[in-house]
Amino acid sequence: EFKDERIELVMGNQEYGTGLVTSYKQLVSDQLGVDPDRVDVIMGDTDRTPSGLSGGSRALAVAGVALYEAGRTIIGKGTQLAAHLLEVSAQDVHFADGVFSVPGTDLRLDIFAVAKAAHDPAKLPGGVEPGLDTTHHRVPPAQTFPNGCHIVEVEIEPDTGVVAIERYTVVDDFGRTINPLLLEGQVHGGIVQGIGQALLEHTIYDTDSGQLLSGSFMDYAMPRADDVPFLAFSTHNVPSTANPLGVKGAGEAGAVGAPPAVINAIVDALHRRVGLRHIDMPATPRRVWEMLNGI
Repeated sequence: EFKDERIELVMGNQEYGTGLVTSYKQLVSDQLGVDPDRVDVIMGDTDRTPSGLSGGSRALAVAGVALYEAGRTIIGKGTQLAAHLLEVSAQDVHFADGVFSVPGTDLRLDIFAVAKAAHDPAKLPGGVEPGLDTTHHRVPPAQTFPNGCHIVEVEIEPDTGVVAIERYTVVDDFGRTINPLLLEGQVHGGIVQGIGQALLEHTIYDTDSGQLLSGSFMDYAMPRADDVPFLAFSTHNVPSTANPLGVKGAGEAGAVGAPPAVINAIVDALHRRVGLRHIDMPATPRRVWEMLNGI
């Protein structure tokens, strides 16, 4: 929606720490040629969006593509309106950097001027509905499939069973990257979550009373900064053919790849020492020490 020379995005999903607002602003800025500071994002308002969801690595691959396709609709209608206002053929109108213009002439209108004119019935061509606003729903014809590789090197202290992650390398294919910094942060966060699952986190109940014993962060262990090594992250991206943006989901990649990579590294080390081929998560120091000592 266009309001007071600003663009308002009303999205059906919700920001939950992955930088969606920034990514959506960036998409609109790149496509419509407006400053990101002039884009307002409204999310999770059920009074304005009757449906929508967050999860399943769908924020860009579904909602972002819906936003992109809505932008194409705006540009298409804006081209018609600009042609009418400039009294030229629509085929002669070019859109770039937020401006509708006729190459080779000084005829030009910015997108906000066209949006304002779109609400004046006297300036509309025949058969065109008022307004430049649009609503778009996206039903993906196929899923996107990101993939990657996690490689972990661990060191185990035999006397205590403490596992230290010495090196962590990950290479992922997420298709087209919209914001590399946010993407890397999201993968880092997922890896740390996976490390916590592999080494520390465990819901414990008293076997006699059924009482939860790990119901607070005093008792439920989670990774701290000194539990996490330097994470060497890179991408080898191949654009997806399942959507016009070429993006693939990235939300679950770090958390999915980390636990098996960490546990397999531990099992490899234990197998070399005592022939072990399996260890349950979490691989706590006590559990690793017991495996090393055949207990």
